[in-house]
Amino acid sequence: MRDKFKFLPKKNKEIGKQVYNYINTLTKPLGSLGRLEELAVELAEMKDDLFPNIMPPGVLVFAADHGITEEGVSAYPQAVTEQMVRNFLNGGAAINVFSREIGAYLEIIDIGVAKDIAHRNLVNKKIRYGTANFLHEDAMSYDDVERAIAVGYEQGLDIIKKGAKCLILGEMGIGNTTTSSAILAVLTNMDVASLVGCGTGISSERKGHKVEIIKQVIKNRNPQPHEPIDILSKVGGLEIAGMAGAMLAAASTRVPILVDGFICTVAALLATEISKNAVDYMIVTHESAEPGHKIAISLLGKKPIINLGLRLGEGTGAAIAFPIIKSATLILNEMATFDSAGISKRESNT
Repeated sequence: MRDKFKFLPKKNKEIGKQVYNYINTLTKPLGSLGRLEELAVELAEMKDDLFPNIMPPGVLVFAADHGITEEGVSAYPQAVTEQMVRNFLNGGAAINVFSREIGAYLEIIDIGVAKDIAHRNLVNKKIRYGTANFLHEDAMSYDDVERAIAVGYEQGLDIIKKGAKCLILGEMGIGNTTTSSAILAVLTNMDVASLVGCGTGISSERKGHKVEIIKQVIKNRNPQPHEPIDILSKVGGLEIAGMAGAMLAAASTRVPILVDGFICTVAALLATEISKNAVDYMIVTHESAEPGHKIAISLLGKKPIINLGLRLGEGTGAAIAFPIIKSATLILNEMATFDSAGISKRESNT
């Protein structure tokens, strides 16, 4: 698996230098647009383009169920995964609203929902009917993991071929904060309690139960750190593997990846375990209310754009942050320079 993605393209740092110099000729004081200027340089380096364009965005929402919900780790029953997928398909979820607002292509992918769903707008790529309860057995086989990554990769390439200029990854899967916390605990070797949040809104008592379940899961399954296929096989989720695959597709084609919340960021960590160059194409859009998210972001070496206390998933945080990132491209494509506007430049200090 790693050999396939070993040679992802690197960012073009030379283009970045040119863009930085160009930004300093625009009609504004030096550095006055702050983080937007940094984003403009990053996007140019990613896309190998002096004047990058990220319109339209493509949103891929991967849906799958988790056997670990049998252990009472979520505030909602497993049936909500299927119900929410139907809500996506009917246009009623938050990600539908935000996708419409930003003019995004949106696709909903069943990669492992526990029930069959028939709908003309659903992309049916089901690998299996949810993962196994990884307290008692491995979540899935190595073959399942590799197929899920391949599905994500194919769906990523497909939406890029349709015209998407950047990629937003979302997910739906009751129980997936438990899965993500387990994966992060393996990657960091940190105390599980420091990583676990309230997920969909569980009580403090149930949160303590969730922590103990994850600790026992890691002891029972013994996933190997820095072996992403092994981790996903033992304690992973199909939608997490799918998102990682889509990220690798984006990186392979120089398409920026707008990383959403906790679950998506854990998928991003696994993508970088498969190919370290993938991180060059990632922009972390927000910091969620899940305590493990801040730690996952730090492992990526990124800083989030916004912090609104979000904890919904679906790709919503990335969609909300998208207009800010788009603004970084607009300063390059639409602002005048001092010379073109006939405005006097800053006087020398000497």
